[in-house]
Amino acid sequence: MSVADVVGLIGVSAYLSAYGLLQLGRLKVEDGWYAGLNGVGALAILYSLAFDFNLPSFITQSAWLLFTVIGFARSRAKRSASGARP
Repeated sequence: MSVADVVGLIGVSAYLSAYGLLQLGRLKVEDGWYAGLNGVGALAILYSLAFDFNLPSFITQSAWLLFTVIGFARSRAKRSASGARP
């Protein structure tokens, strides 16, 4: 197994951890950990795609990363506006 495959599997693990923890009630969508796990997942899979390119996967991962960044920024802005601690 190549390094790119291992990094890709780490990305899959991050995605599955985020989703599983969300479904188990251990994380909330607003939690920074949820965004962090999704961001790591997307970046790791994008890295692996640099070595074994697949256009549909590249588009999916790029969009996932973009949506994660937007959601994280909106969540932080909402917390800042309400005076809550980040």
